[in-house]
Amino acid sequence: METTTAGGTEPDGTETAPAAEGTPAPPPAPDRTPTVTADAPMPAVDGFGADGAGADGAGADGGEAANRAAGAAASTTAESGDAGVGPAAQAVAGTVSTAGPVSLSPSRAGDFMQCPLLYRFRVIDRLPEKPSEAATRGTLVHAVLERLFDAPAAERTAPRAKALIPGQWDRLRESRPELVELFADDMDGERLARWLTEAEQLVERWFTLEDPTRLEPAERELFVETELDSGLRLRGIIDRVDVAPTGEVRIVDYKTGKAPRPEYAEGALFQMKFYALVVWRLKKIVPRRLQLVYLGSGDVLTYDPVPADLERVERKLLALWEAIRLATETGDWRPRPTKLCGWCDHRAHCPEFGGTPPPYPLPLPRGRTAAQVQGRMGPE
Repeated sequence: METTTAGGTEPDGTETAPAAEGTPAPPPAPDRTPTVTADAPMPAVDGFGADGAGADGAGADGGEAANRAAGAAASTTAESGDAGVGPAAQAVAGTVSTAGPVSLSPSRAGDFMQCPLLYRFRVIDRLPEKPSEAATRGTLVHAVLERLFDAPAAERTAPRAKALIPGQWDRLRESRPELVELFADDMDGERLARWLTEAEQLVERWFTLEDPTRLEPAERELFVETELDSGLRLRGIIDRVDVAPTGEVRIVDYKTGKAPRPEYAEGALFQMKFYALVVWRLKKIVPRRLQLVYLGSGDVLTYDPVPADLERVERKLLALWEAIRLATETGDWRPRPTKLCGWCDHRAHCPEFGGTPPPYPLPLPRGRTAAQVQGRMGPE
């Protein structure tokens, strides 16, 4: 196994990380340290997906096409599998009933840990967010890498992948009309051309990290969902699942940003451990490997979980869900200012920036208003 060093990066707003990179997380135990590596591909076999889906991706409820549709509707950034905030996104991102949220995804868990008020704006209020060039480029690159596996193995080349970009960009604009505004003022098309070139570069870099001619994913853009014994429902979309002939499972996620600094690697892996927990509870299989492929820096971060890891994640999620439940009941969604606030679309509604949150749409305890409980948490 060849090991390289992860390139450092500051948060750039293009990744929806479970915790801000500027907030140090406790390092893992020495023998559980994530590894940045150029790892050998894992062949796949049939029979992994929900309800017995095979390598053709025909999973439950309409199969891979349905998974892709859900992912497109639910993702503000395909880099993280981030679920959107509109009604169409509720199937993935934390459905809201009149009693409050009823499920949790990795990105929404990350929102609450980063800033409880951000979680409220996205899940309770479902405030709109403007599309960004970086997030949309991530969605486009994900679509290209997914569709490339439709071709026979020998034809999965970098030129073919780059040739998919214009068509996938057209499909993306058709499915999300709001993306038209991204380049509305780009009269000469120069900015769009540069943006597409950057997408090509990311796609091309992937071929230096993995060899698609040696991969046959069991699943692509796989929607997963499970209910824990506590009643908490977990859900999300996994970019790729590889299954070895021996039955070992590898979960792969593409990131179009740069790899985090080593001290923040544990935070970056939260999403992957979330997925591993869901797979474990669904299939009674602990994934052999979790793999983050960073196209922005050309790094691959891997981690081999054990049941104790996933049990800790489950306990953390249960505690997190209890905090979300309490905030939902009391209306106490406090802002937590960090340097990531500079990329937040909701500053006009945030008390930290002199704004006022919209009227709280859920019932509150008698005699209390959201204005009475909305406070400042202060910097971490």
